[in-house]
Amino acid sequence: MATASALPRPSRASLLRAAFAVNTTLILAFVYLLFTEASVGAPRYAVYGVAWVIVGLWVMFDTDVAPAPAATKRKAAAVAVGYFALLAVAGGLVTSPVPGGTNGLRVAFLPPGWGPALVYGGDLFNLVLMPARVVGYAALAFLVYDTVVEAAGAAVSGVVGLFSCVSCSWPILASVATSVFGGGTAIAATVTTLSYDLSTLVFLVTVVLLRWRPGFGKSK
Repeated sequence: MATASALPRPSRASLLRAAFAVNTTLILAFVYLLFTEASVGAPRYAVYGVAWVIVGLWVMFDTDVAPAPAATKRKAAAVAVGYFALLAVAGGLVTSPVPGGTNGLRVAFLPPGWGPALVYGGDLFNLVLMPARVVGYAALAFLVYDTVVEAAGAAVSGVVGLFSCVSCSWPILASVATSVFGGGTAIAATVTTLSYDLSTLVFLVTVVLLRWRPGFGKSK
């Protein structure tokens, strides 16, 4: 068994699932560029968007949740849903209405990964559903679910176990903080240049630490 301080070697099945995630995402990206008015734009932003989708899909396909009673899984699911909702608000998937903004539903043809984004403007809230953010945040929420299931058999002790592990708690806080400072504003023309770089870095580090959880007593 790999130690908690080292990343284990991926199995053949894990590598196959990673290849599936890469191939599927790249094919969809090429089809998207071919049949829509979208453009790549700055290459690194397109790479970031595609990376979010690839890593997110791989995490959800390749993570095996530990056996646990149904009650434990329900409580862990509630924690994960709350975590996803927090990221959705902090990361800009759900925002307050913009005065003078466009109401209704439309599709924004952003660079691959960030687009096609489903954008909704309403009187109560706005939605900016970019594939990279939706898939990435769903993957993080799934990893939180897996972590809470492993941590304990009850929601309260599970949350305590999650946040008492430094390597598990800091990336959660970091991902929210990064989103607040610009991680979820791809649709805005005034987005800061480094927000994509920083949010992508934090996302990847968060996935690594929640996936293998160094210091948590288990690695996969």
